Amino acid sequence: MLRSNLMKTISKRCYLSTIITLLLTVSYCAAQNHPDSLIYLIEATDGNTYKGKILAKDSVKILFESDKLGEITILKSDIKKIQTFDVNKVKDGKYWSDNPQSTRYFFSPNGYGLKAGEGYYQNVWIMVNSFAVGITDVFSIGAGIVPLFLFAGSPTPVWFTPKFSIPISKDKVNLGGGALLGTVLGEGNTGFGILYGITTLGSRDNNITAGLGYGYAGGDWAKSPMINLNGMSRIWARGYLISENYFIQTVGSTQVILSFGGRWIIKDAGLAFGLVLPVIDTGSLFAIPWLGITIPFGNK
Repeated sequence: MLRSNLMKTISKRCYLSTIITLLLTVSYCAAQNHPDSLIYLIEATDGNTYKGKILAKDSVKILFESDKLGEITILKSDIKKIQTFDVNKVKDGKYWSDNPQSTRYFFSPNGYGLKAGEGYYQNVWIMVNSFAVGITDVFSIGAGIVPLFLFAGSPTPVWFTPKFSIPISKDKVNLGGGALLGTVLGEGNTGFGILYGITTLGSRDNNITAGLGYGYAGGDWAKSPMINLNGMSRIWARGYLISENYFIQTVGSTQVILSFGGRWIIKDAGLAFGLVLPVIDTGSLFAIPWLGITIPFGNK
């Protein structure tokens, strides 16, 4: 009898606990998707833009509460585009959009990957062209070219860049691995490339990455690995600080290439700028300017 009553009590408590858990889950999901957490940016066909909240809408018009004009009515036929933003990403009156170029620094990749259907095109100093696209959420493929064939048919470097990206802990730890596999068209025995593995700690906005890779050229593999240390920090709504650094083991010495600069977000595109500082054996230091633009495309 005592055992029976005990089992009934436990059963009731488990039932009550389950109900409470379900209610809390529903409440949490509702809060996460509550329209009050969203703001809208409406771009009209006449070029004007309006930011605020949608109060009501029908098949013809939208009743809109603009942050500057108050309640206004906008005909749907006058709307060119509507974007939705999370109000929690508004800081100091500015919207901090998702990082449009979160998978690499100046050139080197990190542990984050493109989602299926996402991609980007990158151009550095006009001549260096590359792109990548996500095949799945964990695998992407890219390619690049320096079109020297435009100059009297000169030999032309081309390369391919397969990459795997594996999230270990959301926004905290990501692992990656891949390769840069290239050759020079118009020349014989000019294969080159690198196989690498990387670990990224931090979010897509603020992170550091350590990488290790083995390069090859002309059929010969490097006897020592190349070490890659990079970092990215978001300092304002549209600005990032970036550092990308290489430590290359050669016979009897270590070659060091340092770089410092930033990325400025222009709408969805990213303009990267900085200085590349090769440290040569003599200890001399000189700077090479870096200027490139990355344009994302596909699903966002």
